[in-house]
Amino acid sequence: MISDQQVCERKREGSHQSPEAGKAKGQAIRLSRRRLLQYASAALGGGGPLASFAQRSTGNLHLLVGYPPGGATDGVARLVSRQMAGFEAAVVENRAGAGGRLALDALARSKADGSTVAVTPDFPLTVFPHLYKKLGYDPLRDFVPVAMCGVSEFALCVGPALPKEVSSVDGFIRWCRQNPKLALYASPAPGSSPHFAGVLLATAARVDLTHVAYKGGAQAMQDLLGGQVPASINPVAEVLPHLNGGKLRVLATTGSVRSRFLPDAPTLREAGYQDVVAQGWMGVFAPAGTSEAVVAALEHSIADALKTPVVAEGLSRLGMSVATVPRHRFAAVLREDLERWSGVVKASGFTAED
Repeated sequence: MISDQQVCERKREGSHQSPEAGKAKGQAIRLSRRRLLQYASAALGGGGPLASFAQRSTGNLHLLVGYPPGGATDGVARLVSRQMAGFEAAVVENRAGAGGRLALDALARSKADGSTVAVTPDFPLTVFPHLYKKLGYDPLRDFVPVAMCGVSEFALCVGPALPKEVSSVDGFIRWCRQNPKLALYASPAPGSSPHFAGVLLATAARVDLTHVAYKGGAQAMQDLLGGQVPASINPVAEVLPHLNGGKLRVLATTGSVRSRFLPDAPTLREAGYQDVVAQGWMGVFAPAGTSEAVVAALEHSIADALKTPVVAEGLSRLGMSVATVPRHRFAAVLREDLERWSGVVKASGFTAED
């Protein structure tokens, strides 16, 4: 969030702005507004609501993020928001806490006028509804999918707690069967997609794997490298910085095809576990009731942002690939993932406690 000091500094900067700079700023705002109107008109055939949205869109766009600054979700929000057209400012607001639920709770209560959206990973919408008896939002009833921004795979890694001879998924499964009390795997958080990717693997391999939950991927990787846990499943971005240290071995990734960031690592499907496919995504959502015209305009603005080299390069640094998924397909992915994880969560017997 913008601090009071930053607000004061911006006010001081504005008070010394030259007339020419002010005029240029006004022209830029008008151009952005016109551009956004053209996007929405092209998508929906024009109409009165589009003009009113374009007029309103010269205000601020608030992007709610349910995690602290510096993380992947925050990084995606800032990358995309800086390239979006149609607003005086796009302000990222970090509502960290409860595994991302606080931001989604706030979005569900926000006005459906296009001024507030949320940037979120998949699992608070696709997994949490099956974990928590009381959830402050319904992913299908309370939100409208606007745009998918990025997709990423997870990586199954082992560390120095395992013999160096364990260099494949089958080797890891054999070791787990021989050492059932030590058959542990870490993940960045309980109820996260990497957590349940491990459940999928355990089910497919018919082996008992005990999940060890951490409060963040950095802690999980630290204990993996330190030998406190033998294995971990993490987003690819959390693995990449540790590849050259000699302690970490990537056994496989969870995508339907090999990760472009780890091309030498097979997928779990290639390793013989056909049903173990899990892919994380990052997306933007608006409150339910937001008009079709407003959602379409937001979608087009985000789509243009995703086409810029700075966003593509930024997502790559976060271990993600740009998503090129139309809005209707994104809505279908949400429903499919929500249904798919329901069976996995129930079969695991895992429940979350606040």
